Amino acid sequence: MENCWDFLEWLGPDTSSSVFMCLNDPSDLVRASAVSRSWRRFVILNGFSKNLCKRICPEVSNFTRVIEVRSSERSMEVGSSSAIEWESLEREHKVYANLSYCLVSPKGERDCIVDAISASSTDNYPDESIDNTLEQRDHVDMRPSYWSSGGQIDPGVPETLTYRLVSKLCIIDEIKIQPFKAFFQFGDPIYSAKYVRFRMGYSRLSQGTGSCVTDGFAKSHADADDNYSWIYVSPEFPMVQENVLQSFKLPRPVICIGGIVQIELSGRVQKQAMDGLYYICVCHVQVIGRPLSPVLEVDIRGTVGNSILKYFPDASSVEDEARESRWHAFAARIRHLGAGRGWNLNTLFGPINVSDDSDG
Repeated sequence: MENCWDFLEWLGPDTSSSVFMCLNDPSDLVRASAVSRSWRRFVILNGFSKNLCKRICPEVSNFTRVIEVRSSERSMEVGSSSAIEWESLEREHKVYANLSYCLVSPKGERDCIVDAISASSTDNYPDESIDNTLEQRDHVDMRPSYWSSGGQIDPGVPETLTYRLVSKLCIIDEIKIQPFKAFFQFGDPIYSAKYVRFRMGYSRLSQGTGSCVTDGFAKSHADADDNYSWIYVSPEFPMVQENVLQSFKLPRPVICIGGIVQIELSGRVQKQAMDGLYYICVCHVQVIGRPLSPVLEVDIRGTVGNSILKYFPDASSVEDEARESRWHAFAARIRHLGAGRGWNLNTLFGPINVSDDSDG
């Protein structure tokens, strides 16, 4: 066709880049890269997919490299200076285009908590353990199910609850918390906090989780704060003194790199009549989001700023992984409850192995 001008050639690279940077929907960027070979090349060379991911979720800037891992061939690093540099750039574009879609899509949202790591304090372990916050029911064996902090004279003393997620890479949108109503005490007091804040990051501890997960002291007393590196810290949200599952929507989607979420509860509002001390009690916690495994994984090398994003194109679907993780979490909780009652559930559930590549 005569007199047909290429939009990119007509505007020039600088102006064209400014136009492409205005595309905020991952689908629009994919469509633009499909217009022609020159447009696709322009999108890939300028890394617009990665830039879009960073605009949506700044945690993406912690990924210094992308590696594609296939079952049939050796790992290939993206961005190398080898003869296949263009193919590497294409793979990087594919990975970040996939990630940007996951960041804006609500598909597959679920409770991402797989295990409770520790609480900063516990009044009566294990009856008032942090494990109880993962129980969906309000009562277990005709007893109320909740976590209770230790009592404090000063209502300003904060508490923390730390959890491990189903994957080291999860997109988190909101967190839900329900304060506990002590119906067995006079006046049915509700032991909520005034404010809540969330931290997300990874554990600096050595690989393996066995002792941390099973030891009662670790469950009832929080690990030292320097055991964790926090990549994201949320603003402070007000909590109401009501016995309902309260939703705290994050300002934007957050990639939890490392799979650790910590809830900080500050400002005690309820004093217990029998001892005159302030407590915080929680009966339910949910971290709502989408695990990115097994298609995307992260390898943290020393510091989070040196994280490697791993792409597994041959991996099974995220839904299959989620179903398997939910089953293991359910079986682990049932075994935990049964252990105190002398039940032998190995015949029913079989042995549950904790992966050595989980941080705790």
